[in-house]
Amino acid sequence: MSTAPESESRARPVRVLVWDERQPEQRAVYPEGLGAAIAAHLARQPGIAVHCAGLDDAEQGLPAALLEASDVLVWWGHRRHLALEEARAEDLVQRIRAGKLGLLALHSAHWSRPFLRAMEERTLDDARAATGATAMSVFRSPPFQAPALDGPLTPAWRWEESGGSPVLAVQLPNCGFPAWRRVGGPSRITTLLPEHPLAAGVPASFALRETEMYSEPFHVPAPDAVIFEERWETGEHFRTGLVWRVGLGKVCYFGPGHETYDVYRQEIPLRIVTNAVRWLAASARE
Repeated sequence: MSTAPESESRARPVRVLVWDERQPEQRAVYPEGLGAAIAAHLARQPGIAVHCAGLDDAEQGLPAALLEASDVLVWWGHRRHLALEEARAEDLVQRIRAGKLGLLALHSAHWSRPFLRAMEERTLDDARAATGATAMSVFRSPPFQAPALDGPLTPAWRWEESGGSPVLAVQLPNCGFPAWRRVGGPSRITTLLPEHPLAAGVPASFALRETEMYSEPFHVPAPDAVIFEERWETGEHFRTGLVWRVGLGKVCYFGPGHETYDVYRQEIPLRIVTNAVRWLAASARE
């Protein structure tokens, strides 16, 4: 919880850290880098201060002093998820749980370590709330392996006996989905909850001419809200805008994109990113 006076908290800008894995493939569409393009847009918005960092920066772009000076973390990653040190991901998730930091995971960051760990924490919270369990056995899916279309959904839990006592066996979320297609556009995104802050100024539906296709089921904990749904002419659909509370903090996932498509140069996706940043910042200011 913030100890700053209310007037000071309101006067201070929303402090955003845009973290980018910085794949070389980005340069064809984002010569300055995809994260830098998002950061430049956010920096032009009133009441937002932005810092941009990356995996190859000192302390993997996540020094404690910078995190202490951030309300929201915007995450772009794709091919180098495992390069992030586990201890850094754990630190980020504990900051989220404490309400000190909000997380916006974009597109392929569904398999980033911070998002995975945040979804694991939410799963354990949900399991305790649903069952009252105090003893749990926890199981993880093999990392970065897509679930089968006809496989069991994750997360899931069930009671088992262990030494004559009941133990809740919890299968943590895969955070993946059974199908994707790089050349997936065009897609159409529908706003399901127009009253949600993420949808402020967003039309009832809009099209993306190029984007990667992701297909349900998305193996994540039941979200607190699904704000946007994406559909393709070939029949696939995906919950492409979801939010969760994790402890005292908030997490948002926004799915459209790919590092070689200009999604994050377009007005409406950038408006959603801006809306998400402002909404996530509220948990760090309460």
